[in-house]
Amino acid sequence: MPKRRAIAIAIAVAAVPAALAGGAFAASQDDEVRPVRPLALQAAAPVAKQAAAQAQARAWTPPPASEDRSRAIGKPNDGRLRNGLLLPAEGRDFKTFDSILERAPSREWRRYGTGRLLRVVYGALRDYREANPDAPRVLVGDLSRPGGGWFGREYGGLGHASHQNGLDIDLYYPRRDGRQRKPARASQVDRRSAQELVDAFVARPEVRYAFVGLNVGLTGPAERVQRLPHHDDHIHIRVLPP
Repeated sequence: MPKRRAIAIAIAVAAVPAALAGGAFAASQDDEVRPVRPLALQAAAPVAKQAAAQAQARAWTPPPASEDRSRAIGKPNDGRLRNGLLLPAEGRDFKTFDSILERAPSREWRRYGTGRLLRVVYGALRDYREANPDAPRVLVGDLSRPGGGWFGREYGGLGHASHQNGLDIDLYYPRRDGRQRKPARASQVDRRSAQELVDAFVARPEVRYAFVGLNVGLTGPAERVQRLPHHDDHIHIRVLPP
């Protein structure tokens, strides 16, 4: 074997352990040596990116009324949403949950609302957390579609007759077992925590209605807390227009 070829083979063999150890270099077709990220760093990059996105979402807060360009047009059951705001996938006090896909977070197009609605939600959930510091974050369901409008059965499940102009939001009752899933039946609802959640919203003067289930035993001012069918797993909050 020619001496030069033997030396080249020896160098190549010596480089193999370093490469297997997640080494720092790799050769391209034109023999240019370039750095290679170790496998551990490659795997960590998406995790770090996701953590940064979650931290950013948790830090977001709705704009003050003076800077809010969102507008509820028409009525909750016959309306539109202009310049709607996207509720983040999660926040310090909540996680969004897609009841159609049975997973978190909810899809973006199901979580648009007015700034007024989001300010009420952030404030009420903050009050609820301060009263229940050890409670799991509240699961948030549907708001409105990006431009508002009809949100019926063709969008999954029973659909909504309202939720059309950014003034409505669904929140799932806390469960007795602490799991962050929507209750499958009224007996799974933590009634004490659910009542405190209702109270936190009703304490806000911007809240027009809190619709609750027929079988969960929740109470409040009769003109604002109303019992409806199909609400044994969630509270439906509606705020007044500005």
